[in-house]
Amino acid sequence: MHIYTQECRTYSGEAFNLRALRGQVLLVTNVASRCGYTPQLAELEGLYRRYRDQGFTVLAFPCNQFARQSPESAQEFADFCERRYSVTFPVMEKVRVNGHQAHPLFLMLRRQAPGLLASTSIKWNFTKFLIGRDGQVICRFGPQAASQAIKPRLETALDTPFSA
Repeated sequence: MHIYTQECRTYSGEAFNLRALRGQVLLVTNVASRCGYTPQLAELEGLYRRYRDQGFTVLAFPCNQFARQSPESAQEFADFCERRYSVTFPVMEKVRVNGHQAHPLFLMLRRQAPGLLASTSIKWNFTKFLIGRDGQVICRFGPQAASQAIKPRLETALDTPFSA
């Protein structure tokens, strides 16, 4: 199963066509506004700006599941991202990433790329999933993974040609 079969919405509630991203490399992450890792939004924006012309997109999903560190609406979160970090990559709907109400996209990502000790649950904000041009998960990065840790795997994925 690949990412393009999943349905998602933007921060404003509009349907978002993941199929339109077919052939791109994606970095999907759950994000929060009041987390110690929140400054990673600037790093993610830096990666996005550097590699977007090569077919790279970041998809950020606000999530309030971890210590209630993102209590605002998805719209307020998107405004915060733009104002504070000049984010231009897509900010998506607010989701749950664990539990019986977890968004189906995150259920799929967790199954395809388990974390430490094969755990499928997401432990904290800013867990990142790198998706190849074919829509398959390449790897999972923990919350502490900064852009420098992501860059080598990202560049390898960008160098991999897309075959439909």
